[in-house]
Amino acid sequence: MTESLEALGREVAALADAGAPLAVSCLVAAYFIGTISPAILLGRMKGVDIREKGSGNAGTTNVLRTLGRKAAAITLAIDVLKGSAAVLLAGLAGGGALSVFCGFAALCGHIWPAPYGFRGGKGVATGLGVILAFDPAIGLISLGIALAVIALTRRVSAGALTAVTIFPALMHAAQPAYTLPAIAIAALLWIKHRHNVARIIRGQEPKLSFGRK
Repeated sequence: MTESLEALGREVAALADAGAPLAVSCLVAAYFIGTISPAILLGRMKGVDIREKGSGNAGTTNVLRTLGRKAAAITLAIDVLKGSAAVLLAGLAGGGALSVFCGFAALCGHIWPAPYGFRGGKGVATGLGVILAFDPAIGLISLGIALAVIALTRRVSAGALTAVTIFPALMHAAQPAYTLPAIAIAALLWIKHRHNVARIIRGQEPKLSFGRK
């Protein structure tokens, strides 16, 4: 872990040398990219506030249950793409460390979107987009783990939390400099899913259904 901290410190120092205004501009842009909420916008087009329906989460699973499969597919695609876009744009501007921090900023924008009263989603799809853009191999492995657990349990939260738990170890093995940011992302997603964890323990977590079109 000490080596990881030292490597991250070198990345941050290089980022500081590149210029604070650039870094701050990228972080702000990444946050606002994250605030784009297809779940909320599609809900408004249907005359509903998705955050007042179903689980109250502005994310793919609640959109699937509330608005149907087409809206859920659109939500998933945009939420993944915005996470990837924040990382890729930051990579062009400042390299690895800035990409990681901008990915985290986009995740925060998704979870706490200022334009929507700081009430957003739980960050799974956007987090996947961040990981896929930063390290495609780790992203695909994480996605495969999540899908396998979802297929077995029919619970999206179970798949997401399993992948999130394994993700820091994968990052430590592949890119140890970013172990701590990976842990921070995992911790944030676990905190956002604390109610899901409680329902899983009680056996009350709803199972995934594809009944609506």
